[in-house]
Amino acid sequence: MQSPKRNPGLAIAVGIAIGTGVGVATGNLALWLALGVAIGAGLSAAAAARKPKDPD
Repeated sequence: MQSPKRNPGLAIAVGIAIGTGVGVATGNLALWLALGVAIGAGLSAAAAARKPKDPD
């Protein structure tokens, strides 16, 4: 059975959401929004580089 393709935009959106929440809580939205985008892009790249498991 094939696994569905991963959506890289989802990881970036989650990173933005987390970064926005932390940024509002700490009062430094610009920093945490940028960090959220970077974390989301990193998660997306890591998920794309990961090899799928063998179905055996």
